[in-house]
Amino acid sequence: MRTLSPENQAALAARRLLPRDFLWIVARDRASGDPVSVGFWSDIASVTALVLDPDTGVSVLRPFYGAGGLIQISDIPAISTVTVQRVTITMSQLDEQVEAAVRLYDIKQARVEIFNGLLDPDSRKLVAPAEPIFVGFIDGVNIITPPENEDGGVTLTCVSHTQELARSNPATRSHEDQKLRDAGDFFFVDAAVTGDWIHHWGQAQGQTAPKKKGLFGWGGFLGFL
Repeated sequence: MRTLSPENQAALAARRLLPRDFLWIVARDRASGDPVSVGFWSDIASVTALVLDPDTGVSVLRPFYGAGGLIQISDIPAISTVTVQRVTITMSQLDEQVEAAVRLYDIKQARVEIFNGLLDPDSRKLVAPAEPIFVGFIDGVNIITPPENEDGGVTLTCVSHTQELARSNPATRSHEDQKLRDAGDFFFVDAAVTGDWIHHWGQAQGQTAPKKKGLFGWGGFLGFL
């Protein structure tokens, strides 16, 4: 169940609403592999705004670019199940920051966070830190370079982090896979051949002639050995 801050509840009750979306992408530097973060929001000027960190719930200050870079975000339904959600984000391909985010950096499976905040109509400031409404990963990128007089853009297809619950474990029951975790772990050193081993338990296998006792095998009957 989603909860709202008292400030947002008061703004909703007074119908003083200026909703804005905030997008945060954690891409990777193609050369070093280091994480590179970039933010956009659905307004004109670039701002530094407070948002609630989805992992910790603590307010953090982040920079967000405006200038129309973030055009549209598809509807995000509020659900209580582990269903994998899909969100489509449309951005302008003419924006320099958008170009850098999708071309300069590696955004394959990059982390995506979407926040929603309410602005005060008079001060144009957030009445409370923007709240996260979607956390996931970029599943696909479509960059459309249109011919003259036609529309283009950048479309990001994102899936929610619940996708990780359906991901299978690639680890195998092998010595080589175990060494990737710990080079000194030899627990599976014979895993590939133990299925062919034959173990004998108890007496040795094979038949042996029984040893007779006494006369005719009667065990010393009438005193005869």
